Amino acid sequence: MTDLSTLPTFDDISAASSRIADGIFHTPCFEAPALSERCGCTVFTKDEHLQRTGSFKERGARNALLLLSHDAKQRGAVAASAGNHALALAHHGRELGIPITVCMPIHAPLVKQRRCELLGAKVLRCGEHILEARHTADELAEKDGLSYINGFDDPSVIAGQGTIGLEVMAQVPGLDAVVVPVGGGGLLAGIALAIKTQQPEVKVIGVEPVRAASLQAAQQAGAPVSSDMQATLADGLAVPKVGDYAFRLIQKHVDQVVQVDEEAIAMSIFRLAEDTKAVVEGAGATGLAALLDGRLPELRGKRVVVPLCGGNIDPGMLGRVMDLGLVHDGRLVRFHAFIGDRPGGLSQLTNVIAEQGASVQQITHDRAFGITDFASVLVECTVETRDAAHRDEVLHALARDGIETRVLEAIRPKSVPAGIGR
Repeated sequence: MTDLSTLPTFDDISAASSRIADGIFHTPCFEAPALSERCGCTVFTKDEHLQRTGSFKERGARNALLLLSHDAKQRGAVAASAGNHALALAHHGRELGIPITVCMPIHAPLVKQRRCELLGAKVLRCGEHILEARHTADELAEKDGLSYINGFDDPSVIAGQGTIGLEVMAQVPGLDAVVVPVGGGGLLAGIALAIKTQQPEVKVIGVEPVRAASLQAAQQAGAPVSSDMQATLADGLAVPKVGDYAFRLIQKHVDQVVQVDEEAIAMSIFRLAEDTKAVVEGAGATGLAALLDGRLPELRGKRVVVPLCGGNIDPGMLGRVMDLGLVHDGRLVRFHAFIGDRPGGLSQLTNVIAEQGASVQQITHDRAFGITDFASVLVECTVETRDAAHRDEVLHALARDGIETRVLEAIRPKSVPAGIGR
């Protein structure tokens, strides 16, 4: 049972800041001019994805490990995590000489599973989702006397995450707002406690995926409740129930919570990569998504910090996101074209595209499906253009040359499979 009388305090955050200082990277918080122009406010990114294991989770993990008793450190610690908390514990456990066991859902990203093992942690793959992994971790804690360290609802972990708030206040004079991704709530709770204690006029806003809106469910119910999760690009935020400690602090200190959809998260990853050269995972980009998607119009003209809280994105997923961003901007277009089934038909198509200064990325023929005119061939063509206007110029040029085209639009499923995380 959670003892809410032990809620973390501002003094706990201050103490954590000193305690973890020699093992945590003091990340930069720079203005991002290109993002500021897109969002209509002055955007500063707090670059937590630059921590050694790629996320803010190191702060809370190190603080919690250092606060263990001598005997507890000898026995070791255990946690259930789909990735970043596990990586943080593995790294700092190795550095501090504390044995670490992590229980990861079987569908946790393979790269994170492997990195945990390389960092010396014992990795157990158990359960379809984080709740099942937690059950195994609880059993191990009781059987082997291990200390369970919750990734988002432990007072020492929340205090560690709150050190970001202390740094932000020192790095950004005249701060108006902080926009924070939220899953289990530990990061949002810690930052809100740190900032509101010293500067109550600064707005603290939480952002969660529509597909993993456990904080919204808790606010509607008046207490943390289990909620359904759907697969989300922000897999690190797919926590079905916010923490009790975190929720109590969020109720007291957080001004507003909004939700963003998958396309907004993907475009946030894309904009960060192109505009700031930062490679950030879905969970880490969710705060910025609310600004880019116009969910917070009241922040126009304000000075706003967005923590980029994680950078451990799967390379394959990053490639998909980048392609989506190019399509969204009109810089990548795929269309069907109908050309004559005779010598020179294909060269006519490619010559028109080349004359417009566009680049063919891929082209395929289809003589069997979708066409009954035996004098014609269906061609699927993927073309790179400068922008949406250039894309339209290419399509108009093809039409003028007598080549009929049909642009392929994105198809969105009516529903997604149930599940927790990816």
